[in-house]
Amino acid sequence: MRQDMQKAAKERNPLALSALRMALAEIKNKEIEVRGPLSDEAILKTLGSMVKRRRESIEAFRKGNRPDLVAQEAGEIAILEVYLPQELSGEEVASLAREAIAAAGAKAPSDMGRVMKELMPKVAGRADGKMVSEVVRRLLSG
Repeated sequence: MRQDMQKAAKERNPLALSALRMALAEIKNKEIEVRGPLSDEAILKTLGSMVKRRRESIEAFRKGNRPDLVAQEAGEIAILEVYLPQELSGEEVASLAREAIAAAGAKAPSDMGRVMKELMPKVAGRADGKMVSEVVRRLLSG
């Protein structure tokens, strides 16, 4: 990531430079918080939360009619997603959810907690938790 940041500086790409600087600063802050180096999983989680915040910002900027800021946030998301694993499609999440439902022996929506406990480690960092819970709720409801 640092090499990409240096490359962005040499190429005078302010969007990439800004996004990578923020990502490295966020990772450094997390390392200070835990008083040691972060695992790869923790770094991916940090980057994922940065992408999620930017998606939320895009919604707010759209409501505020600020297409310039929407474009900037979307550009930063594209840069950060390079460092994240491929996101699972809805179909892949549904397949994994069916497996988790079978493994947990779930029959009703009241069993959702057990299913989520089984499923979330399998999709961590590769699918939005909100989307996963909607898929599980839909499958358990009928």
